[in-house]
Amino acid sequence: MDESYLYNCFVHTGEVVSAKVIRNKITSASEGYEFVEFVSHVAAERALQMYNGTLMPQTEQNFRVNWAAFGMGERRSEGTDLSIFVGDLASDVTDLMLLETFKAHYSSVKSAKVVVHLATNRGKGYGFVRFGDENERAHAMTEMNGVYCSSWPMRISVATSKKSMGSAQQFGTKASMSYSNTPYGQGSS
Repeated sequence: MDESYLYNCFVHTGEVVSAKVIRNKITSASEGYEFVEFVSHVAAERALQMYNGTLMPQTEQNFRVNWAAFGMGERRSEGTDLSIFVGDLASDVTDLMLLETFKAHYSSVKSAKVVVHLATNRGKGYGFVRFGDENERAHAMTEMNGVYCSSWPMRISVATSKKSMGSAQQFGTKASMSYSNTPYGQGSS
């Protein structure tokens, strides 16, 4: 899939500004995710609701549509990341299911992302939930540990960014367990 294919998937809405396939810097092969920019947040929300989970044209694969962490051309702020790591997820857990599980308890939840195998599109058993409020994030760290999402109890811990993991390894700090954060969440359309 290239930019043209992606653009054509959404162009009939009349609200697409641009489409970008993220490629490996060495091989130029697709990294398995893309960005589509819309004319407004409302237009992006409409596309997310309309397309997420539907069959992609000329494929046997469904769209997995999420909010980008930041818009094209914008720099990600180095502010506090209010994400948590959610482990021990059952294989049937989707982004929406994870989001609804946390949204039922915390109004500041911005997004939820289940990490999947690119080849199979099946969950790897973990994901991330991003909050807008630091207090709610802190409460979720303890209150949601052991709560069931689908058929398994969740394991909650701090989401550690790749940047901090690199610093810890560089200075020889020993961490018992670290998880990489992924670029996802509420942000620009």
